[in-house]
Amino acid sequence: MADLKYYDIIQKPVITEKSMAAMGEKKYTFLVHPEATKTQVKEAVEKMFAGTKVEKVNTMNIPGKKKRRGMVIGRTAKTKKAIVKLTADSKDIEIFEGL
Repeated sequence: MADLKYYDIIQKPVITEKSMAAMGEKKYTFLVHPEATKTQVKEAVEKMFAGTKVEKVNTMNIPGKKKRRGMVIGRTAKTKKAIVKLTADSKDIEIFEGL
């Protein structure tokens, strides 16, 4: 496994109706590197967003979908999603403020 730095782990936030509703409970959803562990995700969030304290991290692996183009069958890239729950006294994440 490659040496992952904290800025390589979090790829982008997931912005859906369900993830926006969970932000009221201080739960934020991110797409993360497929080889990242829960502890690496926790450290990355606390380093990237100052003032945040992570209570727990839930991760899920999402396999690639089958796609066809004529007779050729291929797969899209697999991804990993992480739902990060912050503590009650933690500061909110700024990138979600205007949404």
